[in-house]
Amino acid sequence: MISTATVYCIEEGFSLKCDKVAPDKSISHRSAMFSLLAEGESVIENFLRAEDTMNTLQIVKDLGAEVHDDGKTIRISSKGIQEPFDILDCGNSGTGMRLFCGLLASAKGHFILTGDEYLKRRPMKRVTTPLKDIGAFLDGRDEGDFAPLSIRGGSLKAFTYKSKIASAQVKSAMILAALSADGECSYEEPELSRDHTERMLKGMGAQLTVDGLITKVKPLRGLLSPLVIRVPSDPSSAFFFAVAAAITPNASVIIEGVTFNPTRIEAFKALEKMGAKISYDLTDEKYEPIGNITVNYAPLKAITIEDNISWLIDELPALSIAMACAQGTSVIKNAHELRVKESDRISTVVDNLNACDIKTTEYEDGYTVTGGTLQPALINSFGDHRIAMSFAIGGLKCGMKIEDIECIQTSFPNFFDILKEITKVEL
Repeated sequence: MISTATVYCIEEGFSLKCDKVAPDKSISHRSAMFSLLAEGESVIENFLRAEDTMNTLQIVKDLGAEVHDDGKTIRISSKGIQEPFDILDCGNSGTGMRLFCGLLASAKGHFILTGDEYLKRRPMKRVTTPLKDIGAFLDGRDEGDFAPLSIRGGSLKAFTYKSKIASAQVKSAMILAALSADGECSYEEPELSRDHTERMLKGMGAQLTVDGLITKVKPLRGLLSPLVIRVPSDPSSAFFFAVAAAITPNASVIIEGVTFNPTRIEAFKALEKMGAKISYDLTDEKYEPIGNITVNYAPLKAITIEDNISWLIDELPALSIAMACAQGTSVIKNAHELRVKESDRISTVVDNLNACDIKTTEYEDGYTVTGGTLQPALINSFGDHRIAMSFAIGGLKCGMKIEDIECIQTSFPNFFDILKEITKVEL
């Protein structure tokens, strides 16, 4: 049975203080994983308790770590990666599966990674091929392109790798593999992708340097220092409510405790260029710069997005809702990566916008959106949490019924709780 949500339109502006935005998904994944490389106890506060990240935490347990969770703070101690008794289930998480490929490529033992029906359709050769090229014993369906994936850890060769795509997942997998290679490794990407892995591993003591688009990694000589981290709020999750304010006359929202990492707030910068009034207040800085973001409504105009795509790949569906409410025709280019996310986000965005009577044109690496008046529609999320949440925000303008909302649990379990503060929602 497919679960649905009905979101009702609102006519008046609203003022919303978002102090319960979901913790950052990317940093939560990495906090749990990287604790396997640390000596001593890692302490993680504000860990995202969503399906994807809790699956990662379970895998960390299955790999032999001791995990103590009192509901507020997670403490993880590891004596090194142990061979698991059973298969490792990543759920819906491409981040989990791809990063574990790099982490386990050199670990002693046999490991099998699987996931849900959607993850099993996502391509993995972008990670498995370069890992096999440096000596990893890794296989799966269609010559290692699809899960389940089988890994038998072995000796890895030092590498100099030039990636054709800007992907934080591919980069992170190769960096994790480099930590156990037989010499210094170099990874180059065509444009800078999100850099949480580099920041966090450096903070733990890894010998890692970044020079422009090139990351160099020296193999570990021992274990790293444990993490002591409070996970900031997720800017990708917060962005849904930034769009809500930007498309609703007289509305405003304050989003607290979000990371200001430049590779994570590009969507906010794009929304600013469209005309929204946005301000930033830095409050803290350790592993990541953290602060509060205020967004106020202003009439929006069309925008062309063709650079730094990897910095806003998760926010483009929500940004497309803003484009649908803007004056003029917006253009998204160089975004082929959208086709290999939780759904083919180019097709799913275009098809659902068309259902809302918004004019679009689809291309292989992007699409156009001509602003108009959103109309109520039945939205198919295709099991993609960001599609479901984006069109729920669109429903503030016209009302919307969204199918398969259970996928939202993978990243933002309290999304509808926050949305109910500004509108009526039926689940």
